[in-house]
Amino acid sequence: MRSMLSSFHSKDKNTDFSRTVKFEFQGKQLEKKGPLLMGILNITPDSFFAGSRIELASQLIITAEKMLREGADILDLGAFSTRPGAAEVSEEEELKRIIPAVKAISEAFKDVIISVDTFRTKVAEKAVEAGAMMINDISGGTFDTTMPSFIGSNDVPYVMMHLFGTPENRHQQYQGKELIQHVEAFFKEQIRKFERFGARQIVLDPGFGFGKTMEGNYQLAARFNELRYGDYPLLAGVSRKSMIHKTLNVNPEEALNGSTVLHTFLLLNGADILRVHDVKPAREAIDLCMKISEGRND
Repeated sequence: MRSMLSSFHSKDKNTDFSRTVKFEFQGKQLEKKGPLLMGILNITPDSFFAGSRIELASQLIITAEKMLREGADILDLGAFSTRPGAAEVSEEEELKRIIPAVKAISEAFKDVIISVDTFRTKVAEKAVEAGAMMINDISGGTFDTTMPSFIGSNDVPYVMMHLFGTPENRHQQYQGKELIQHVEAFFKEQIRKFERFGARQIVLDPGFGFGKTMEGNYQLAARFNELRYGDYPLLAGVSRKSMIHKTLNVNPEEALNGSTVLHTFLLLNGADILRVHDVKPAREAIDLCMKISEGRND
């Protein structure tokens, strides 16, 4: 997917769901009109949402099959919990967890589109060799500076998430008032780095919950469509996050309704991909929003 424009859009609305998102890699292709769904599969013992943790191979396949049946377009596998207070995971341990999972899902579902959530280039390389089609990097290429070269030289579909800070202080909250401008500047700089190496299939994720205050998270949501850069898709990852359960004074297990509300709002404000724990409710939100769009165009 090539960037056809060169600047951020401040007024264009994407409420008619006419955009087509397309990814191609290693003989696999995903092309679809309307928003995509990315289902979260955590191969970790300490994810912030207990319902997303997967420990056994058999459970992994069962959960993956359920997500695909309910309408997931992409399965996003992660072996490094990024929640505040989570234990650090070595590169060796991350590989030990993620590669068998990628292989197992690839073998069970031949046409599945697998994304791997990692900021390490070596893990990304091994994951792609094992069958992954996309890399989802919480650091947007800043934690491992060899990532742009790997992604660009191989034209791997890539989710570029915005994050403040370093691996050590990534959960410190940004207190500045220019959050939108900061995220825009980050995307602009990192996109140029990746494009110089040949990357063209980039997805932009503003990083809800990563180094943002509660007010900052809702500012990003309110002005979500302003974060679009060129023709690159926008991903929204708010599922069951603290911006929802802390606002509603519930725990993550009780945050499904709030997640659906925000998913609906973000769909109506430009989200091309939703990254979710609960596929069926998110698919229903997409279907209903598309019906609204059809009614508007009748």
